[in-house]
Amino acid sequence: MSEKHAAGSPAAGEARGGAAITRDEVAHLARLSRLALGEDELDHLAAQLDVIISAVARVQEVAAEDIPPTSHALPLTNVFRPDEVRPSLAPEQALAGAPAAEDQRFRVPRILGEEA
Repeated sequence: MSEKHAAGSPAAGEARGGAAITRDEVAHLARLSRLALGEDELDHLAAQLDVIISAVARVQEVAAEDIPPTSHALPLTNVFRPDEVRPSLAPEQALAGAPAAEDQRFRVPRILGEEA
């Protein structure tokens, strides 16, 4: 890992055995995510994703088998409580301040342009 990226990170593609993430792969991911990206954005994101993948690979190199994977630095556990029916707002009260409601539900603008 002697070669460095312009930003001081390892060279693009080192994380995947030297194969850099391609514009086509970024374009494919953008299509799957339904993101409209311009040509400049595809190039920019391909370079950024290479840096991210490389950083993850470096962390994986350091990870030892005797260290268990963790999702949080502190040992946390969920605190569960039994579900209990309690008095609450009537639907009319809950929806009283909403800009729009339909069938006792909050009505919000469609953001993805798809039919339900």
